[in-house]
Amino acid sequence: MTEFYRPTKAVISLDAIKKNLTAFQEKSGRSSVIAVVKADAYGHGMLAVSKTLIENGVQLLAVATPDEALYLRNQEIRAEILVLGATPASFIAVAQRRNIIVTAISLEWLSMAEKQLVEELDSLKIHLKIDTGMRRIGVQTDEVEEALDFIADHDFSFKGIFTHFATADEQDSSLFDQQVKALNSVLDKLDDSSVMVHVSNSAAAIMHPELACDAVRVGISLYGIAPSPYVEQAMDFKLHPALSLETEIIHVKKVKAGETLSYGATYRVEQDQWVATLPIGYADGMLRGLQGQEVLVAGQRVPIIGRICMDQCMIRLSKKLPVGEKVQLIGKQGKREIFIDEWARKLETIPYEIPCILTKRVPRVYSGAVENSDLSFHKPDIMVR
Repeated sequence: MTEFYRPTKAVISLDAIKKNLTAFQEKSGRSSVIAVVKADAYGHGMLAVSKTLIENGVQLLAVATPDEALYLRNQEIRAEILVLGATPASFIAVAQRRNIIVTAISLEWLSMAEKQLVEELDSLKIHLKIDTGMRRIGVQTDEVEEALDFIADHDFSFKGIFTHFATADEQDSSLFDQQVKALNSVLDKLDDSSVMVHVSNSAAAIMHPELACDAVRVGISLYGIAPSPYVEQAMDFKLHPALSLETEIIHVKKVKAGETLSYGATYRVEQDQWVATLPIGYADGMLRGLQGQEVLVAGQRVPIIGRICMDQCMIRLSKKLPVGEKVQLIGKQGKREIFIDEWARKLETIPYEIPCILTKRVPRVYSGAVENSDLSFHKPDIMVR
């Protein structure tokens, strides 16, 4: 295994990802699962996760950007790859050459792409994105017929059509119902049964299995994270968190009553106490807003005290512990567990953001399907002088 010298690491359970995939495959029945691995597989490591998913039946991977798609191709991933986001003119011929599916996001985009097509190459594979209410990217519903005619008249390989729900994870279904109605009006105009229809994200796949269509796009829940508390409460199957974050104590000292610690001297010790330093800070994704968040050490919850520094932070101990003592920041230690949702509440954000903010400086170490292989460790980009 590749060596690294700082004890801070994210441990990714590929077995957990496999279990989550299997749950969606079973729930979706005959509909296939499009695995969303954008943003470095939501911070879990795109390559190892993609290989695990493909080994377990996934035939189509979805990414956000052309660069993500090229990364997978350059790593010899041969499964179909769909770019969900906008694709510039400069990428059209590359997509043809590298067998990458791109998303048609507007009539203007179709016109631009048609001018960039290279006749000597295979036809450009596209999925047509329909804006049914998200108002981000996509062809407007009243432009769909014109878009379908344009596609039919030019050298495109029309492979799929999809939309994205803005509120599938919320109890109020008013906008969701409007989007479904708009979607049905669009699908009524589609007379090619070979075109893949996929509309459900993780939340819709869980809450509305009747909308599975030809495929469901599963992103956040592949990694064991529920899209929202509302969805989590309604789920009829268990998700398995794939990411844990751990480190070790690197320094311990007794701080006397009345003394302060860390930047700004904002934390004052009320009585003599043991304080431990951890080698993780906001440059690793442990943001300053996590001051006061608890961690697990020696099977107990203890708080982060003082301002979190760029590379280090401090925790309050109930007793002296040795240097090298394991500390669990996310995940399980003994009978206790800290979930990603807890960090999200502390930072007043959504759980999606937490694994994505863990920076490249935190190595991803894999357990499960690729253990002891060349993928068992995802080395961060470090310059050694």
